[in-house]
Parts: sequence; structure tokens; C-alpha cells
Amino acid sequence: MALNVRVIKKDEELITIPDLINQVKKNPKIDECGAVFSFEGIVRGKENETKVKKLNLSTPDIQKTEKELEEIIEDIKNKHGVAEIAAVHYVGEFYTGDSLLLVVVAGAHRGETVDALKESIERIKHDLEFKKEEFTDEGKNIIMSGG
Repeated sequence: MALNVRVIKKDEELITIPDLINQVKKNPKIDECGAVFSFEGIVRGKENETKVKKLNLSTPDIQKTEKELEEIIEDIKNKHGVAEIAAVHYVGEFYTGDSLLLVVVAGAHRGETVDALKESIERIKHDLEFKKEEFTDEGKNIIMSGG
């Protein structure tokens, strides 16, 4: 399993955007790169005018989800011709402002690099199997995705 593509329980390990940027810059192809883009998806405290108290995010099989994440990232790297993509998706219990998804992409030019970043975010959100439980002032809302 690639070290730069991970699904991690929130309290087991802390990886940040700067950590991922440092990781992608270790790629031997970094000399050919002129762009590094990053994305940090965080918990919103409000959803459709409803206050979100906390969010639980889970996946039935972390190892399977991590393998699928790695396959998605490899596919996007090949499609867009970027040098490196690092992605970390956290699972567990979260509160407003907590990080859920981190993605960093290094590529030769900004066009393909930002396209690879956008596709990574969308495919991770829609193609991986996650269960999101939002706890609000009005009760619990369950959202299933991917899989």
C-alpha cells in the first residue's frame, strides 16, 4: 500500500497538508513539476440552515476502501499525466472545522494538475463507500456514498 494514499482513523495518526506536500516533493519527477495544488475538505458547522453538532464518518472495510482509493489515484495520475498525488481520508467522529479529506497533486503544468485535483476530490467523494451520520439540532441524518 502506498504511504501517500491512506484511509486513517482520526485519532490514530495526524497527517497534514504540509506533510503531503513534502511527501509529493520527494517524487523523483519533481524536477519536471511546476505546480502543486492542495485541497483540505473540512466539516461544515451548518448544512441547509441546520446546525451540525458532530459528524460520524465510517467505511465497512478500511483496507478495502484504502485499496480502492489507491486504484482511483493511480488511474487519475495516468489519465492526467501528473507526477504524484497524495490523498488521506479520515474516518471517525468529527466536529466543525475538522479535516476529513486531504489531497495534494504535483504536475508539470497547472492545467492538468488542477484537473487531477478536481477529479480526485469528486471520485473519492462518489466512488468510495462511506457512511456519513450528521448529528444536528433536528436529529440524525444518514448519507451513504459510493461503493
